[in-house]
Amino acid sequence: MTPAQQRRKAASERADTWKPKTELGRKVIAGEITTIHEALTTGLPLREPEIVDILLPDLKEEVIDIHMVQRMSDSGRRVRFAVTTMVGNGDGCVGLGRVSGKLVRPTIQKSMDRAKQNLIEIRRGSGSWECSTVVPNSLPFTVAGRTGSTRVTLKPAPPGVGLVTNDVGRIMLRMAGVQDIWSFSKGQTQTIYNYASAMFKALEKTASTKLLPGQEEAHNMLLGAAPA
Repeated sequence: MTPAQQRRKAASERADTWKPKTELGRKVIAGEITTIHEALTTGLPLREPEIVDILLPDLKEEVIDIHMVQRMSDSGRRVRFAVTTMVGNGDGCVGLGRVSGKLVRPTIQKSMDRAKQNLIEIRRGSGSWECSTVVPNSLPFTVAGRTGSTRVTLKPAPPGVGLVTNDVGRIMLRMAGVQDIWSFSKGQTQTIYNYASAMFKALEKTASTKLLPGQEEAHNMLLGAAPA
């Protein structure tokens, strides 16, 4: 059994024995909310990762960075591990988490839970001026995000271009369900978390940006997962 399968099995077992503590969790258990879109649009905070485990059982998880952080104190040198993870269903939902802790394995699980709590839906579409397709293969318009000195700009691309970005960007965009994109970056792009966070903020703007009348139909936009 692979590590990803082990984590998925552990998440399933945890969901079976889960007792919700929030209003959103109680609505999920009661069957009032059956999709992640309904959960995210209720306005209630998503504070329990088990909600995502139940509503998105096929969620993919990825650890993108683990590095050691040392700090000197009066009692000596203290070592902690900072873990950055991503989750996504490959169909319009993606999350990013970062947690630091003393032990690697528990910190990875906490970071996964944080990524699930930060889960967002993105809006996809065929916004490239070079080609307009019925399939929402890219983003509907240009978006940009910034974390620290790192700036990331995502521009729609026609089918066949692929994901023109670095390894971290490709992982996030695949988990979000984006197939073609032009990516431009400035600043200290070697810092993995800053780059991932800047791209995450850019993707978040696809859903929060107000649309013009008729723009959604013109670029074949799709918010979240594709209808079954």
